Amino acid sequence: MSASAPALSLRWFARPLILAVAVLVTLFAATGFLGLQYWQERQAAHHFFEHSRQVLETLDRLRAIVAELETERRGYLMTLDPAYLKAYGVSDESVRREAQALQTLVADDPLQGLRAGHVALTIAATLREIDELLKTAGTSGLAALAMIRSMDEIRSQIDQMVDHERFRLADRESRAEAFERRWTWLIAGAVVLVVALAGAALALARLEAKRRRKTTEENIQLQSDLAARDTKIRRLFDANIIGIIIWEVEGRIFEANDAFLRIVGYDREDLVSGRLHRTDLTPPEWRGRDLETVAELKRVGTAQAFEKEYVRKDGSRVPVLIGGTMFGEGTDQGVGFVLDLTALKRAEAESREHERRYREALMELAHANRVTTMGQLTASIAHEVNQPIAAIVANAEAGLNWLGAQPPNLERVRQTFDWITGDGMRAGDVIGRIRALIRKAPPQKEDMEINQAVLDVIALTRSEAFKNGVSVQTQLAEGLPPIQADRVQIQQVLLNLIVNAVEAMAAVGEGGRELLISTGRDASDGVLVTLRDSGPGLDPKNVETLFEAFYTTKPTGMGMGLAICRSIIEEHGGRMWAGANEPRGAVFQFTLPLASDETARLPTASKPTGLRSATPMTGSA
Repeated sequence: MSASAPALSLRWFARPLILAVAVLVTLFAATGFLGLQYWQERQAAHHFFEHSRQVLETLDRLRAIVAELETERRGYLMTLDPAYLKAYGVSDESVRREAQALQTLVADDPLQGLRAGHVALTIAATLREIDELLKTAGTSGLAALAMIRSMDEIRSQIDQMVDHERFRLADRESRAEAFERRWTWLIAGAVVLVVALAGAALALARLEAKRRRKTTEENIQLQSDLAARDTKIRRLFDANIIGIIIWEVEGRIFEANDAFLRIVGYDREDLVSGRLHRTDLTPPEWRGRDLETVAELKRVGTAQAFEKEYVRKDGSRVPVLIGGTMFGEGTDQGVGFVLDLTALKRAEAESREHERRYREALMELAHANRVTTMGQLTASIAHEVNQPIAAIVANAEAGLNWLGAQPPNLERVRQTFDWITGDGMRAGDVIGRIRALIRKAPPQKEDMEINQAVLDVIALTRSEAFKNGVSVQTQLAEGLPPIQADRVQIQQVLLNLIVNAVEAMAAVGEGGRELLISTGRDASDGVLVTLRDSGPGLDPKNVETLFEAFYTTKPTGMGMGLAICRSIIEEHGGRMWAGANEPRGAVFQFTLPLASDETARLPTASKPTGLRSATPMTGSA
């Protein structure tokens, strides 16, 4: 209702006759207002010109009287002949009268009023001086000259007033001429506007006729489109691609297509008999969600699609995706669209099962990779175990010798037993690390220190590095927060990367063989681990291919090590990449996120410790 009222008003106002009348009335009102303004301006100009004429005439009379007064008094002062004088006071009274008239005329002009007052005062003072001269002076040219100077001052002031008045008159005339020109242009513009309005009214009339003709055609087309749309809707309804139902908002379903009936397991007889109701089809745990949907339909007229379940006629359940909309305001009926999700849910379950099997296969492959790698390190591992065992044997023999001494050196024996205990624990630690890496166990994430994991793996590969003349150095940042990870899997990544670097540098004939392992914080506040070697380096074209399954640069390699490493890192929420080292060699880096409680605290980045050699290039291992 609110939307149709403005449309009706605009349509009514768009009628050309009404619009033309409104414009003409506005034009006549504007013309009348401008005409009144023109008349007022002409009256004001006429009054101004009349006033200026009176002021100029008064100034002319005043100047003539002053000139006459000057002539008769000067003649008398020069000759003392009474014939030059008129009746006493006649000229004086005329001057005063004209001066007062001048003041009255220019009272509305502050500048001219001030000048008129000054002229009147000057005339009065001059007349008094002349009267004094007439009473006391004889025939004297000096007296006449004094009077002439007084008269010249009066004439000068009168001339200033005349010039000012003529200037005002000229300015007013120019303004009147400009106003006449504007008025002429305004009349011409009004004529043009009337002609334009007449043309516009004619054009609007033609447009109105065209609009009505078009509206009639559109109504005919609309009726045709409605019929075609009803046909399309019925075809969609009968196509049974998805389930379609027509319902009342309270729950009764009074129309449905065969696709919906197949979904819920009912037939058309059940529909006709009224046995289909939303409440009966909805399991109890979903009825609360249905109430929210009904409230949404009443509020906005549309219910967004959501997943739920229906109870089929045989009591089984079917997952569906359902959405709907009301037919319009003021009605309690609407249409719903129902999609059977049985196949989708089955596919999702199969996908989850495939994912589970894939992870199991990946873990099996990772375990096999660990065992294979440990097999490559057999000599190094044996050397690591033999060292503490040999030390135990030597210390035991030394202890027996101290016991056989006379007297027995018990202090030395106690010290020897301490050494035996330490060497036994060291051998146990080596065997424990080996067992942890080769044992087959499900992944188990825990808080762990990345630096300790690096040091444990370096200890296992120390002999292998020494055998190949590789110097392993570490630059481990202090105070790194713990990460949430599976210790065995992270150590497997480190083990693979270290073994690959040692094997790559073993083929280098010249230059030092150095491996630098560093830890620190990355830009996203996680932990960054970097391994830099001085080996032959990587081909830039194959950097990304390195992490693909079955790609290898080793003659006897399987091409699974780096692929497994990247999978493990990505499974932990990190990422792994490789690049070139300067001046030579390769760089492998990976990041790992912090444990959840550490992420919230976001500690500041730690400074790395100084370089230290974990495995020297020469000397005893």
